[in-house]
Amino acid sequence: MSDLSQPTNGSVDRLSAATSRLREQLARVIVGQHDVIELMLVALFSRGHCLLEGVPGLAKTLLVSTLAESLNLTFSRIQFTPDLMPADITGTDIIEENKSTGHREIRFLPGPIFSHVILADEINRTPPKTQAALLEAMQERQVTVGRIRHQMSNPFLVLATQNPIEQEGTYPLPEAQQDRFMFKVLVTYPSFEEEAEVARRTTGTLSTNVEPVLSPLEIGELQDLVRMVPISEHLIRYTLALVRQTRVSEAGAPEFVRQQLAWGAGPRAVQFLILGAKARALVRGRSHVAVEDIQALAKPVLRHRLVVNFAAESEGVTTDHLVDELLAATPAHEDQLLHDERFQKIFAT
Repeated sequence: MSDLSQPTNGSVDRLSAATSRLREQLARVIVGQHDVIELMLVALFSRGHCLLEGVPGLAKTLLVSTLAESLNLTFSRIQFTPDLMPADITGTDIIEENKSTGHREIRFLPGPIFSHVILADEINRTPPKTQAALLEAMQERQVTVGRIRHQMSNPFLVLATQNPIEQEGTYPLPEAQQDRFMFKVLVTYPSFEEEAEVARRTTGTLSTNVEPVLSPLEIGELQDLVRMVPISEHLIRYTLALVRQTRVSEAGAPEFVRQQLAWGAGPRAVQFLILGAKARALVRGRSHVAVEDIQALAKPVLRHRLVVNFAAESEGVTTDHLVDELLAATPAHEDQLLHDERFQKIFAT
Protein backbone atom coordinates (compact mmCIF):
# COMPACT_ATOMS: atom_id res chain seq x y z
CA MET A 1 0.00 0.00 0.00
CA SER A 2 2.95 2.32 0.45
CA ASP A 3 3.06 3.22 -3.25
CA LEU A 4 -0.47 4.64 -3.29
CA SER A 5 -0.96 8.40 -3.18
CA GLN A 6 -4.27 8.06 -1.37
CA PRO A 7 -6.48 5.24 -0.05
CA THR A 8 -8.50 3.19 -2.51
CA ASN A 9 -12.03 2.07 -1.82
CA GLY A 10 -10.72 -1.43 -1.23
CA SER A 11 -8.16 -0.33 1.38
CA VAL A 12 -10.74 1.82 3.18
CA ASP A 13 -13.15 -1.11 3.27
CA ARG A 14 -10.36 -3.28 4.61
CA LEU A 15 -9.63 -1.03 7.59
CA SER A 16 -13.33 -0.48 8.28
CA ALA A 17 -13.95 -4.24 8.20
CA ALA A 18 -10.96 -4.88 10.49
CA THR A 19 -12.32 -2.32 12.96
CA SER A 20 -15.73 -4.02 12.94
CA ARG A 21 -14.12 -7.40 13.65
CA LEU A 22 -12.08 -5.86 16.48
CA ARG A 23 -15.23 -4.40 18.02
CA GLU A 24 -16.91 -7.80 17.83
CA GLN A 25 -14.00 -9.50 19.61
CA LEU A 26 -13.82 -6.81 22.29
CA ALA A 27 -17.60 -7.04 22.85
CA ARG A 28 -17.15 -10.67 23.86
CA VAL A 29 -15.38 -9.45 27.00
CA ILE A 30 -16.05 -5.72 27.37
CA VAL A 31 -19.55 -4.34 27.91
CA GLY A 32 -20.19 -0.89 26.44
CA GLN A 33 -17.34 1.68 26.38
CA HIS A 34 -17.88 2.16 22.64
CA ASP A 35 -16.41 5.68 22.53
CA VAL A 36 -13.35 4.62 24.55
CA ILE A 37 -12.73 1.68 22.22
CA GLU A 38 -13.00 3.88 19.13
CA LEU A 39 -10.49 6.39 20.53
CA MET A 40 -8.06 3.59 21.40
CA LEU A 41 -8.30 2.23 17.85
CA VAL A 42 -7.87 5.70 16.36
CA ALA A 43 -4.75 6.18 18.51
CA LEU A 44 -3.40 2.79 17.48
CA PHE A 45 -3.83 3.43 13.75
CA SER A 46 -2.36 6.94 14.19
CA ARG A 47 0.70 5.63 16.09
CA GLY A 48 -0.41 7.61 19.14
CA HIS A 49 -0.84 6.85 22.85
CA CYS A 50 -3.78 7.22 25.25
CA LEU A 51 -4.14 8.39 28.83
CA LEU A 52 -7.24 6.75 30.36
CA GLU A 53 -8.75 8.49 33.37
CA GLY A 54 -11.47 6.87 35.45
CA VAL A 55 -12.31 5.56 38.90
CA PRO A 56 -11.24 2.01 39.85
CA GLY A 57 -13.33 -0.93 38.69
CA LEU A 58 -14.25 0.30 35.20
CA ALA A 59 -12.36 -2.54 33.43
CA LYS A 60 -9.58 -0.33 32.09
CA THR A 61 -6.96 -3.05 32.58
CA LEU A 62 -9.23 -5.72 31.08
CA LEU A 63 -9.96 -3.50 28.08
CA VAL A 64 -6.28 -2.94 27.31
CA SER A 65 -5.28 -6.59 27.70
CA THR A 66 -8.24 -7.73 25.57
CA LEU A 67 -7.30 -5.24 22.84
CA ALA A 68 -3.75 -6.63 22.78
CA GLU A 69 -5.09 -10.18 22.58
CA SER A 70 -7.46 -9.35 19.72
CA LEU A 71 -4.58 -7.76 17.80
CA ASN A 72 -2.21 -10.71 18.35
CA LEU A 73 0.26 -8.36 20.04
CA THR A 74 2.55 -8.84 23.02
CA PHE A 75 1.30 -7.13 26.20
CA SER A 76 3.01 -5.85 29.35
CA ARG A 77 1.34 -4.42 32.42
CA ILE A 78 3.50 -2.12 34.54
CA GLN A 79 2.11 -1.27 37.98
CA PHE A 80 3.44 2.18 38.81
CA THR A 81 4.32 2.61 42.49
CA PRO A 82 6.34 5.22 44.46
CA ASP A 83 9.38 2.91 44.65
CA LEU A 84 9.45 1.99 40.94
CA MET A 85 12.75 2.88 39.29
CA PRO A 86 13.36 3.83 35.62
CA ALA A 87 15.38 0.64 35.05
CA ASP A 88 12.35 -1.39 36.19
CA ILE A 89 10.62 -0.09 33.06
CA THR A 90 13.32 0.23 30.43
CA GLY A 91 15.61 -2.60 31.47
CA THR A 92 19.28 -2.51 32.44
CA ASP A 93 22.75 -3.74 31.52
CA ILE A 94 23.96 -6.77 33.46
CA ILE A 95 27.37 -8.46 33.64
CA GLU A 96 27.39 -12.20 33.00
CA GLU A 97 30.02 -14.79 32.28
CA ASN A 98 30.33 -16.29 28.79
CA LYS A 99 30.46 -20.01 29.50
CA SER A 100 32.34 -20.79 26.29
CA THR A 101 35.15 -18.24 26.78
CA GLY A 102 35.07 -17.62 30.51
CA HIS A 103 35.08 -13.85 29.92
CA ARG A 104 32.58 -11.48 31.50
CA GLU A 105 30.32 -9.62 29.10
CA ILE A 106 27.75 -6.85 29.40
CA ARG A 107 24.30 -7.87 28.23
CA PHE A 108 21.17 -5.76 28.02
CA LEU A 109 18.21 -7.23 29.90
CA PRO A 110 15.05 -5.70 28.34
CA GLY A 111 12.39 -4.31 30.64
CA PRO A 112 8.60 -4.71 30.28
CA ILE A 113 8.41 -1.69 27.98
CA PHE A 114 9.66 -3.86 25.13
CA SER A 115 6.21 -5.11 24.15
CA HIS A 116 3.70 -4.02 21.52
CA VAL A 117 1.05 -2.82 24.01
CA ILE A 118 2.03 -1.30 27.36
CA LEU A 119 -0.44 -0.72 30.17
CA ALA A 120 1.08 1.91 32.47
CA ASP A 121 -1.28 1.33 35.38
CA GLU A 122 -1.77 4.28 37.76
CA ILE A 123 1.04 6.21 36.10
CA ASN A 124 0.62 9.16 38.47
CA ARG A 125 1.63 7.03 41.49
CA THR A 126 5.32 7.10 40.58
CA PRO A 127 7.76 10.05 40.91
CA PRO A 128 8.56 12.25 37.88
CA LYS A 129 11.98 10.62 37.40
CA THR A 130 10.33 7.27 36.72
CA GLN A 131 7.53 8.82 34.67
CA ALA A 132 10.21 10.36 32.47
CA ALA A 133 11.49 6.89 31.59
CA LEU A 134 8.56 6.69 29.17
CA LEU A 135 9.28 9.97 27.37
CA GLU A 136 11.92 8.73 24.94
CA ALA A 137 10.07 5.49 24.22
CA MET A 138 6.78 7.27 23.49
CA GLN A 139 8.26 9.95 21.27
CA GLU A 140 11.35 8.40 19.65
CA ARG A 141 10.26 4.73 19.75
CA GLN A 142 13.55 3.82 21.36
CA VAL A 143 15.23 3.47 24.76
CA THR A 144 18.80 4.55 25.48
CA VAL A 145 20.65 2.52 28.12
CA GLY A 146 24.39 2.91 28.59
CA ARG A 147 24.67 5.07 25.44
CA ILE A 148 23.18 2.26 23.34
CA ARG A 149 19.83 2.76 21.65
CA HIS A 150 17.35 -0.08 21.67
CA GLN A 151 14.43 0.12 19.24
CA MET A 152 10.88 -0.51 20.44
CA SER A 153 8.50 -3.09 19.04
CA ASN A 154 6.37 -2.12 16.07
CA PRO A 155 3.53 -1.34 16.55
CA PHE A 156 4.05 0.30 19.93
CA LEU A 157 1.11 1.61 21.97
CA VAL A 158 1.18 3.02 25.51
CA LEU A 159 -2.13 3.09 27.36
CA ALA A 160 -1.73 4.73 30.76
CA THR A 161 -4.36 4.93 33.49
CA GLN A 162 -4.81 7.33 36.36
CA ASN A 163 -7.36 7.72 39.12
CA PRO A 164 -9.01 11.18 39.22
CA ILE A 165 -10.20 11.02 42.84
CA GLU A 166 -7.24 9.84 44.92
CA GLN A 167 -4.61 12.54 45.40
CA GLU A 168 -2.65 11.16 48.37
CA GLY A 169 0.58 9.51 47.24
CA THR A 170 0.29 10.71 43.65
CA TYR A 171 2.59 12.78 41.44
CA PRO A 172 0.68 14.78 38.81
CA LEU A 173 2.02 14.24 35.31
CA PRO A 174 4.12 17.19 34.07
CA GLU A 175 2.80 18.99 30.99
CA ALA A 176 5.65 17.56 28.87
CA GLN A 177 4.61 14.04 29.84
CA GLN A 178 0.91 14.65 29.19
CA ASP A 179 1.73 16.18 25.81
CA ARG A 180 3.16 12.82 24.66
CA PHE A 181 -0.32 11.31 24.87
CA MET A 182 -2.43 11.75 21.76
CA PHE A 183 -5.70 11.51 23.71
CA LYS A 184 -6.85 11.87 27.26
CA VAL A 185 -9.90 9.58 27.43
CA LEU A 186 -12.44 9.82 30.24
CA VAL A 187 -13.73 6.36 31.19
CA THR A 188 -17.17 6.87 32.73
CA TYR A 189 -19.59 4.69 34.67
CA PRO A 190 -21.65 2.20 32.63
CA SER A 191 -25.37 2.63 32.04
CA PHE A 192 -27.87 0.59 34.09
CA GLU A 193 -28.27 -2.06 31.39
CA GLU A 194 -24.52 -2.26 30.79
CA GLU A 195 -23.79 -2.67 34.49
CA ALA A 196 -26.45 -5.36 34.73
CA GLU A 197 -24.76 -7.24 31.87
CA VAL A 198 -21.38 -6.85 33.60
CA ALA A 199 -22.87 -8.38 36.74
CA ARG A 200 -24.29 -11.33 34.79
CA ARG A 201 -21.02 -12.02 33.00
CA THR A 202 -18.66 -11.68 35.94
CA THR A 203 -20.64 -13.61 38.57
CA GLY A 204 -21.34 -16.72 36.49
CA THR A 205 -19.32 -19.50 34.92
CA LEU A 206 -19.38 -18.23 31.34
CA SER A 207 -15.91 -17.75 29.81
CA THR A 208 -15.13 -16.27 26.42
CA ASN A 209 -12.14 -16.50 24.12
CA VAL A 210 -10.89 -13.65 21.96
CA GLU A 211 -9.62 -14.46 18.47
CA PRO A 212 -6.77 -12.43 16.92
CA VAL A 213 -7.95 -10.15 14.11
CA LEU A 214 -4.81 -8.36 12.90
CA SER A 215 -1.11 -9.19 12.88
CA PRO A 216 1.63 -6.62 13.64
CA LEU A 217 2.48 -6.44 9.92
CA GLU A 218 -1.15 -5.74 8.97
CA ILE A 219 -1.40 -3.06 11.65
CA GLY A 220 1.71 -1.38 10.23
CA GLU A 221 0.16 -1.34 6.76
CA LEU A 222 -3.04 0.22 8.13
CA GLN A 223 -1.01 2.83 10.04
CA ASP A 224 0.69 3.76 6.76
CA LEU A 225 -2.73 3.99 5.14
CA VAL A 226 -3.85 6.64 7.65
CA ARG A 227 -1.09 9.01 6.46
CA MET A 228 -2.43 8.77 2.89
CA VAL A 229 -5.91 10.08 3.71
CA PRO A 230 -6.38 13.50 2.08
CA ILE A 231 -7.45 16.53 4.06
CA SER A 232 -8.52 19.86 2.60
CA GLU A 233 -6.64 23.10 3.20
CA HIS A 234 -9.78 24.47 4.78
CA LEU A 235 -9.81 21.75 7.46
CA ILE A 236 -6.12 22.33 8.15
CA ARG A 237 -6.87 26.04 8.70
CA TYR A 238 -9.89 25.11 10.83
CA THR A 239 -7.70 22.87 13.01
CA LEU A 240 -5.06 25.59 13.32
CA ALA A 241 -7.74 28.12 14.24
CA LEU A 242 -9.03 25.88 17.06
CA VAL A 243 -5.60 25.23 18.53
CA ARG A 244 -4.06 28.68 18.11
CA GLN A 245 -7.05 30.30 19.84
CA THR A 246 -6.04 28.51 23.04
CA ARG A 247 -2.84 30.55 23.30
CA VAL A 248 -3.32 33.56 25.52
CA SER A 249 -0.73 35.62 23.67
CA GLU A 250 -2.30 34.97 20.24
CA ALA A 251 -3.60 38.15 18.58
CA GLY A 252 -6.98 36.62 17.73
CA ALA A 253 -7.56 34.71 20.96
CA PRO A 254 -11.13 35.24 22.26
CA GLU A 255 -11.69 37.10 25.50
CA PHE A 256 -12.83 34.03 27.47
CA VAL A 257 -9.49 32.37 26.68
CA ARG A 258 -7.52 35.35 27.99
CA GLN A 259 -9.63 35.40 31.15
CA GLN A 260 -9.64 31.67 31.95
CA LEU A 261 -6.56 30.01 30.46
CA ALA A 262 -3.00 30.18 31.76
CA TRP A 263 -1.50 28.03 29.03
CA GLY A 264 -2.62 26.78 25.63
CA ALA A 265 -1.89 23.86 23.32
CA GLY A 266 1.25 23.53 21.20
CA PRO A 267 1.84 22.30 17.63
CA ARG A 268 1.59 18.64 18.65
CA ALA A 269 -2.14 19.21 19.23
CA VAL A 270 -2.54 20.22 15.58
CA GLN A 271 -0.65 17.15 14.41
CA PHE A 272 -2.68 14.79 16.58
CA LEU A 273 -6.00 16.38 15.60
CA ILE A 274 -5.26 15.94 11.90
CA LEU A 275 -3.84 12.42 12.23
CA GLY A 276 -6.68 11.37 14.50
CA ALA A 277 -9.26 12.81 12.12
CA LYS A 278 -7.73 10.82 9.24
CA ALA A 279 -7.84 7.60 11.27
CA ARG A 280 -11.40 8.27 12.49
CA ALA A 281 -12.55 8.81 8.90
CA LEU A 282 -11.11 5.44 7.86
CA VAL A 283 -12.52 3.68 10.92
CA ARG A 284 -15.94 5.01 9.92
CA GLY A 285 -15.55 3.89 6.31
CA ARG A 286 -14.66 7.22 4.67
CA SER A 287 -11.61 8.04 2.54
CA HIS A 288 -11.64 11.75 3.37
CA VAL A 289 -11.68 13.89 6.51
CA ALA A 290 -14.84 15.78 7.47
CA VAL A 291 -15.24 18.66 9.89
CA GLU A 292 -17.10 16.34 12.28
CA ASP A 293 -13.90 14.27 12.69
CA ILE A 294 -11.99 17.34 13.91
CA GLN A 295 -14.82 18.38 16.21
CA ALA A 296 -15.27 14.89 17.67
CA LEU A 297 -11.60 14.66 18.65
CA ALA A 298 -11.19 18.21 19.95
CA LYS A 299 -11.82 17.31 23.60
CA PRO A 300 -9.67 14.15 23.78
CA VAL A 301 -6.78 16.00 22.11
CA LEU A 302 -7.05 19.35 23.91
CA ARG A 303 -8.36 18.64 27.40
CA HIS A 304 -4.93 17.70 28.82
CA ARG A 305 -3.04 20.38 26.89
CA LEU A 306 -4.91 23.37 28.32
CA VAL A 307 -4.19 24.77 31.77
CA VAL A 308 -6.89 26.90 33.37
CA ASN A 309 -5.80 29.80 35.59
CA PHE A 310 -6.55 30.11 39.29
CA ALA A 311 -9.68 32.22 38.79
CA ALA A 312 -11.23 29.74 36.36
CA GLU A 313 -10.28 26.77 38.53
CA SER A 314 -11.87 28.36 41.59
CA GLU A 315 -15.10 28.78 39.63
CA GLY A 316 -15.10 25.14 38.55
CA VAL A 317 -14.35 25.84 34.89
CA THR A 318 -13.02 22.73 33.12
CA THR A 319 -10.97 22.44 29.96
CA ASP A 320 -13.84 20.49 28.37
CA HIS A 321 -16.08 23.49 28.94
CA LEU A 322 -13.55 25.77 27.27
CA VAL A 323 -13.23 23.42 24.28
CA ASP A 324 -17.02 23.56 23.87
CA GLU A 325 -16.79 27.36 23.83
CA LEU A 326 -13.98 27.24 21.27
CA LEU A 327 -15.98 24.98 18.97
CA ALA A 328 -18.98 27.30 19.25
CA ALA A 329 -16.82 30.36 18.54
CA THR A 330 -15.08 28.87 15.48
CA PRO A 331 -17.12 28.84 12.23
CA ALA A 332 -16.83 25.58 10.33
CA HIS A 333 -17.80 27.11 6.99
CA GLU A 334 -14.78 28.13 4.91
CA ASP A 335 -16.03 31.57 3.83
CA GLN A 336 -16.98 32.57 7.37
CA LEU A 337 -13.62 31.43 8.72
CA LEU A 338 -11.61 33.29 6.08
CA HIS A 339 -13.53 36.56 6.30
CA ASP A 340 -13.77 36.79 10.09
CA GLU A 341 -11.47 39.60 11.26
CA ARG A 342 -10.39 37.69 14.37
CA PHE A 343 -9.26 34.66 12.40
CA GLN A 344 -7.51 36.82 9.83
CA LYS A 345 -5.27 37.94 12.70
CA ILE A 346 -4.62 34.33 13.67
CA PHE A 347 -3.76 33.28 10.11
CA ALA A 348 -1.49 36.30 9.67
CA THR A 349 0.74 35.57 12.70
